Amino acid sequence: MTTTGAITDAGARGAPAGPWWWARRRSLVLDVVLALVSVIECIFEGIAFAHEVGAPGAVGALAGVPVGGSLLVRRRWPVAVVLVSIAVTPAEMGFLLGVVGLYTLAASDAPRRIIVVLAVVSMAGTLVVAAARFHRDVAQPGYQPGLGAALLFSVVMALGMTAPPLLLGMYVGARRRLVESLRERADGLERELSLLAERAEERAEWARSEERTRIAREMHDVVAHRVSLMVVHAAALQAVALKDPEKASRNAGLVGDMGRQALTELREMLGVLRAKPDGTAGEPAAAQEPERLAAVAAAASARVRGAHRESQAALSASSADGPRLGALADLVGQSRQAGMAVEFSVEGEQRSYAARVERTAYRVVQEALTNVHKHAPGAAARVRVAHREGEVALQVENGPSGGGTDAGLPSGGNGLIGMRERVTALGGVFVSGPTERGGFRVSAVIPDAAQGADASAA
Repeated sequence: MTTTGAITDAGARGAPAGPWWWARRRSLVLDVVLALVSVIECIFEGIAFAHEVGAPGAVGALAGVPVGGSLLVRRRWPVAVVLVSIAVTPAEMGFLLGVVGLYTLAASDAPRRIIVVLAVVSMAGTLVVAAARFHRDVAQPGYQPGLGAALLFSVVMALGMTAPPLLLGMYVGARRRLVESLRERADGLERELSLLAERAEERAEWARSEERTRIAREMHDVVAHRVSLMVVHAAALQAVALKDPEKASRNAGLVGDMGRQALTELREMLGVLRAKPDGTAGEPAAAQEPERLAAVAAAASARVRGAHRESQAALSASSADGPRLGALADLVGQSRQAGMAVEFSVEGEQRSYAARVERTAYRVVQEALTNVHKHAPGAAARVRVAHREGEVALQVENGPSGGGTDAGLPSGGNGLIGMRERVTALGGVFVSGPTERGGFRVSAVIPDAAQGADASAA
C-alpha cells in the first residue's frame, strides 16, 4: 500500500495545473466520455454476472457504476484504475477499463517494475478467466476441448488485451518525456543565450570605453606636445621680434612646421574615428523559436566582433603610422630648438621592437619633455634609452627650473596617468617622482612584445 501511494504521488506531481488534474478541456471531455461508456459496459456485464451467481441484477448494475466511473481518475491515479480492473476480472467486467487503464499506466511516470508487475498480474487474470470461459462455452455433452486449444485461446486473449495498450502507452510516455526534455533544453538554451547576449553587450561597451580612453590618450600626447612647443616658440618669438628679426623668422617657421605636424597627426586619428567597422545587418527574427534564439546569439556576437574590429583597426592604423624609436632624435631636436638644453644618450645595441612598444616608448619621452616645458621652463633635461635583452628602458630626468619664462601652459593632470597606462598595458613598469636635486624623473621599462609572442608560440 505504501508503494502504491508513492506511485500515485509521483503521477500527481506530473499532472499539470488545470481543472482538477486535467490540462485542457478536451482531456476532461475525453475522460468523461470514456467513463460513461465504461459505466454502461460495466452495468450490463455486472447484471449478467449477477444473474450467473444468482444475485439480483440491480446489485450488479450498482457495482458497475463505480467500477466504470473509475476511469475519471486515470490521469491522477493510474495504478488505482489498473488495480480496480484486475479486481473485477473474475466477474468478466471492465474490458474498456482494463485496456485504457493499462495504457495510462504505461504512459505515466510510474517506475517500470511496478508497471511490469501490474501488467503481468492483469495478463495472468485474463488468462485464467479466458481459459475458464473457453472451457465453459465450448464444452458440450460428449465433447471436451483439449488442453492445447484452451491454452492457445487463453494466451491469445490475454496477450491481445494486455500487450497492445501496454506497448502503445510506453511509446507515448517515452515520446512525451522526450518532448519535455527537449523543451527544457530549449528553455535552458534561451536563458544561456540571453546571458551570453548580456555579457556580449558588456564586453562591447568595455571595448568602446577602452577605445575612447586610448584615443583620448593619443589626442593628449599629440596636442599637448606640439601645442606646448608652439606656445614656447611663440613666446620666444614675441621676446626677440624687435631685437633679432632673423631669429624671430626662424621661430615663426618652427611654429608653422609644428602646427602642420600637429594637424597631420590629428587628421590621421580623426580618419580612424570616421572609419566604419565591417558589419552585417541582422536578419529579421523568424517565427520559430530556435531561429529567434540563433538571431539573438548572432547579434550579440556581431556586436562583440564589431567593437573588437574597430579597436583593432584603430590600433593597427596608429601602430603602423605612429612614431618609432628612431624618431627620438628629431623629438629631442625640437625641444632643443625651443631653447631647452637636452642631453640624449643611447645605450646597448640598437634593435627594432614591436610597433606598439616603440610607439609607447616614443610617447613616454614625448610626454616627459612636454612636462618639462610646462612645469620647469629653462631647466636642463637628460633623455636615456637603454636597449636590453627582451626589453627597452627609458629615463627622462630634468633639473630644477632654470628661471625661464613661463608660457602659461595649462595642465590637465593626465600626462603621468597616460604614460603609466601605456606602459602597464604592455606589461611594463613605470615609476615617476621628484629627485633629490629638486627636479623630476620619469622611468619606464617596456618588455619586447614581439619576442614574448615568439616565445609563447614556441
